[in-house]
Amino acid sequence: MHTFADLAKALNRSTVYLSGLQSRFDLPTFDGAGYSVAYLAFLHTVVNLRTLSITEETLRDLWHIEKKLLVLLHADSTGSPTWFLDSCGAATSPKRRLLLTNYELGAEVQGKGVQLGLNFADTAPELFAGKEMGEDALRVLNEYWKLYARISADVKAELSQVRAAAAWAKRH
Repeated sequence: MHTFADLAKALNRSTVYLSGLQSRFDLPTFDGAGYSVAYLAFLHTVVNLRTLSITEETLRDLWHIEKKLLVLLHADSTGSPTWFLDSCGAATSPKRRLLLTNYELGAEVQGKGVQLGLNFADTAPELFAGKEMGEDALRVLNEYWKLYARISADVKAELSQVRAAAAWAKRH
């Protein structure tokens, strides 16, 4: 477990910057050493993507889509206040995981397949199914793919510039 100061040091960012991220991404805050390794991994992903020139607005859009998808898939089986972050940092099956939450879908993210109808949460059933209310996991997953593809293309385009900048920094 980490303190907020530990997070700032590990990410080489100010506490003010991290506090802003917490606010804009609507992340829970904790006192003392209340921040998990998964919480740090999520912030690390955001900082890395920002370094690769992915806008924070795009990341927040993806964040909202991923959280909506996880709700539709009933992924909150623990009741943890950080349930949507708890998979961050896991290294197994990277092609089957969402970009920010790192949640494993059970099928390749780009494979357009996900096992629907699984409910890991022990909650009371809704009066109407999500699809009847206008929410469809496949529709949300399709939104995710579109935004993920755009982010992936932007990262690939920026990668050569980042490598050149790192090489320049080593010489100076």
